[in-house]
Amino acid sequence: MRLIVGLGNPGGKYAGNRHNIGFMAIDAIADRVNAGPWKAKFKGELAEATIAGEKTFLLKPQTMMNLSGESVGEAARFYKIAFDDIIVFYDELDLAPGKVRTKRGGGSGGHNGIKSIDAHCGTNYLKVRLGIGHPGDKKLVTPHVLGDFAKADRDWLDPLLQAIGKYIGLLVKGEDSTFMNRLVAATGGKEQPTGEPKKTKKPASKVQSHIHQARRNKPAVEPPKTGPMAEMLKKLLGKGE
Repeated sequence: MRLIVGLGNPGGKYAGNRHNIGFMAIDAIADRVNAGPWKAKFKGELAEATIAGEKTFLLKPQTMMNLSGESVGEAARFYKIAFDDIIVFYDELDLAPGKVRTKRGGGSGGHNGIKSIDAHCGTNYLKVRLGIGHPGDKKLVTPHVLGDFAKADRDWLDPLLQAIGKYIGLLVKGEDSTFMNRLVAATGGKEQPTGEPKKTKKPASKVQSHIHQARRNKPAVEPPKTGPMAEMLKKLLGKGE
């Protein structure tokens, strides 16, 4: 069995918030897999579905974000679902809008919903981070995450949510990399290259030494006829006076 969780805040006033993209992802999954009706259970809304041939529960905690772990922990223990069989979708400030990353274990990155789940379930569950972008100023973080997605965001948000619903079976089967690749293809995204930028070759200097010019018989500058350089040229080129 699997437990797939989406994080958000309950209530209509939060429904369109960036912080609620986890709820949006779960709703998209439920629509795609024809999940059963939502029921009030475990301090959350719970629906049942079969995904990739496996019995799966979909959960939207209704505890407010900071207490999400209470709901997740209760559901997992009741159905005897191992904590490493839990998948959690949530918003990520440190990813550009529309970017998605998966990871198992690790820290919370300061996300209060994840902190709560870590406290109740440990850290070895699969985290699916959905990028909402950073406003650029720490003081603007709260209004950013608790603000609604802009109309222009629908250009990447709708295809992303549809792709999550379409390819969720890959995550259930443990095919994380394929899931990621399908999302990138579905949203038309391009992964940014990592590492140092390529160094461009410097153009060859147009000024060449007397020796190089003489070797190529293209003396752009008249070689010296007397002095140490002239003697060296004679020895290198085997020319006498």
